[in-house]
Amino acid sequence: MHSAQVDAYLRRLGVEHPAWPTVDVLLELHLRHLRTVPFENLSIHLGEEIVLEEKRLLDKLVDARRGGFCYELNGAFGALLAALGYDVALLAARVYGDEERLGIPYDHLALRVRTVDGGDWLADVGFGAHSHLPLAFGERGEQEDPGGTFRIVEAQPDAAGVRGGHDTMEAADLDVIRDGRPQYRLEVRPRVLGDFVAGAWWHSTSPVSHFTRSLVCSRVTEDGGRITLSGRRFTVTGADGSRQERELGTDEEVLGVYRERFGIELGSVPTVRGTGRES
Repeated sequence: MHSAQVDAYLRRLGVEHPAWPTVDVLLELHLRHLRTVPFENLSIHLGEEIVLEEKRLLDKLVDARRGGFCYELNGAFGALLAALGYDVALLAARVYGDEERLGIPYDHLALRVRTVDGGDWLADVGFGAHSHLPLAFGERGEQEDPGGTFRIVEAQPDAAGVRGGHDTMEAADLDVIRDGRPQYRLEVRPRVLGDFVAGAWWHSTSPVSHFTRSLVCSRVTEDGGRITLSGRRFTVTGADGSRQERELGTDEEVLGVYRERFGIELGSVPTVRGTGRES
């Protein structure tokens, strides 16, 4: 990423160019990303190709002022952090689903970030409702966050009896837990962006992927709540957990919410691909 791209990305987030890659700067960038760049899967239903290459991700998130899902958001954010001087590793994860079953390999992409003032951090701006701030990677106790109470713990053996890391504690898989419920299982081995192509393809094409079956566009609000547009249903969730929902009637209303609340300009209302439905 060259300097002009870095500057453009930081302008998108509304922050100044930091002097040093410190913990405090990482916290600010992480929170600003969640508030500014939506978590959305619209490309899947608009027939837009998802390409996991740095330039294509920057074209979408920065130039086109769109959002994306985990591979795009954390892929681009990781590139920005590396350009700012952070030591960044891309980590693969499998998301816990129904009955706490683990998803496919390369189900999710998260970031391990090391700062100049010490410590490793789990940064994740691509999981939807999750921690608002990076989590201390080596901390095994509870970590309080505006998004909930989190823990990172060594994983127990999975259904195949494997816990990862060749049975060494330092390389063991890790479970990320939110409010007592496991969210995803991390592998600590660093990966490259191209490793996640199969996962992105599966989530973009499989009829059993929740991304192909529904529309979502969501971001954190300035007060610590969240706004979400799913089809025509617009939901405002307060920082206290309160919810207000309303159905949008006309296409103009839907496009107006995309534009005014998420900063996304669309020419037509997206519908779930292949069904004609909007939710």
